[in-house]
Amino acid sequence: MHSLSRNNVQSRGFLCAVLVVALLSSSALAWQSGATATATKATATLTAAERKAAGRVKLETVRVVTTVLSSNEFEGRGTAQPGADKAARYLADRFAKLGLKPGGENGTFLQPIKFRSAQVLPESSFTVGDVALKQGEDYIVLPPYTSEQVNQTGGVVFAGYGVVAPELKRDDLTGLELKDKVVIILSGQPESVDAAAWRRATNPQTRAMNIFGRGAVAIIVANVGTPAQPFSTLANYLSRRRVTLASAPAPPFKIPPVLLSSDAAMEKIFAGSGMTYAQTQEKAKSGEMVSRDLGKTATLALRLKLAEATSDNVVGILEGSDAKLKEEAVVYSAHYDAYGIDGGRIYPGAADNALGTATITAIAEAFTKAFPKPSSRPRRSIVFLAVTGEEYGLLGAEHWVQHPTWPLEKVAANINFDGIGTEVYGPVKRIVGFGAEHSDLGTVFEEVSMATGNIVTPDPLPEENAFVRSDHYAFVKRGVPALMLMGGPEGDLSIWVSRMKKWLKTDYHSPSDTVKPDWNWTGPQTLARVGLIIGLRVANANAMPAWRESSPFNRPRNQSKTQTGN
Repeated sequence: MHSLSRNNVQSRGFLCAVLVVALLSSSALAWQSGATATATKATATLTAAERKAAGRVKLETVRVVTTVLSSNEFEGRGTAQPGADKAARYLADRFAKLGLKPGGENGTFLQPIKFRSAQVLPESSFTVGDVALKQGEDYIVLPPYTSEQVNQTGGVVFAGYGVVAPELKRDDLTGLELKDKVVIILSGQPESVDAAAWRRATNPQTRAMNIFGRGAVAIIVANVGTPAQPFSTLANYLSRRRVTLASAPAPPFKIPPVLLSSDAAMEKIFAGSGMTYAQTQEKAKSGEMVSRDLGKTATLALRLKLAEATSDNVVGILEGSDAKLKEEAVVYSAHYDAYGIDGGRIYPGAADNALGTATITAIAEAFTKAFPKPSSRPRRSIVFLAVTGEEYGLLGAEHWVQHPTWPLEKVAANINFDGIGTEVYGPVKRIVGFGAEHSDLGTVFEEVSMATGNIVTPDPLPEENAFVRSDHYAFVKRGVPALMLMGGPEGDLSIWVSRMKKWLKTDYHSPSDTVKPDWNWTGPQTLARVGLIIGLRVANANAMPAWRESSPFNRPRNQSKTQTGN
């Protein structure tokens, strides 16, 4: 699940945690009565073909594929790393053995994507006076990275919040000489200031231009942690290797470095300057102007590794049986990438998201086994899409919808699997279909959930916009109705909530996201069966799913919001 964001590094993961708490909580159960009452009007039975196909979803396939992909042999499947290449070949081989047709480029199962990667190397150094600071512990360097070597030396100046705003009658830079200086500024805001005016004044680009425009050679941002996301958490993520699409525009010029610093490092920097960092911060918070030259010299010697490499989406196709409708398709998606090898450690990504990839592989197997004859297959075609680059911003999915290997205007729907592994906590009984309220897929989702004996649970926190935070959103932005499925177990709710919180704290995006001995594999099997039947119904329907008129995503397939203007 995608999490990298300068402002909220773990937004996707923490969001999932809150959603799961709500999903498993008593308050969520209270909501279900209304949803269930509505769903009772729907068809709560399965056809013989649906029962047959669902019965072919093999628990063992989910278990084996998850275990293999998250093993050390695949080195965490890092985008544009050898482990990801090996994973792509493994999935392509599985698809081929199932009898799927290649849906990639040049008659293969692979869709190559060119990426740029960047990483700050451990030999980088940053000293202030006689104090040596450690990259990843005391400070981190923010992207974009435009050079493999950055060498800067300059006096250290503290510039308060770095705000120049006539609207607020404030100029933190007044009286300061910034040319050839390393400038420290605070994140946050002082007390008793108009919040809206402060947001306008603290636009990151505006502050950077004001400071760099006066000749500063670097900016250090302090006071960046929160109780929910302390500096150590930010450093854990933002000091990792970064990946972007090679097609993304590169900065037109070299950008001076911007660093985030821990409070502990700030105390070292301020030591002996006449006022401690804590005292300075307290005065700044109260509204006092505390900008000043610290009388020290900083030396930055940053060393980065910049590279270009290729990684692949994996695409397999089960061709439909209807002479006309087989030109349309249902797309199942899951991202197979994790964080790979970083800092000498392997990030296995078992729950996130080898498990989701294994789920769509098991669905593909069930389709091919249940409908071995071309004439017996669903009317529409089925596309199985395992994407790379999700952890760095849905990059593989974004590339596919921009360069689709199946005409996007003929993609009936997308069904996505991505989560934090709550479906392995026990037998799945509760299911959320993120995006169900936006299109006809919601009706299908309710019908299938009812027919399979599961409880439909509405999005517990719609204001958090979980629907826009995984690979399916790349489809949604291009007018394709989509669902992301998440399952939750029945049983003692306190046990599951406690387990989820522990996983989030210890395993999320970490080397310990591994297959656990107590995983209950019937959970993902159930979720796969529900997803399979939803896709089968869409594939056999006379018409493709339509958006609700009230949905903000209501636009023709293969058109963006910019193109439609709504």
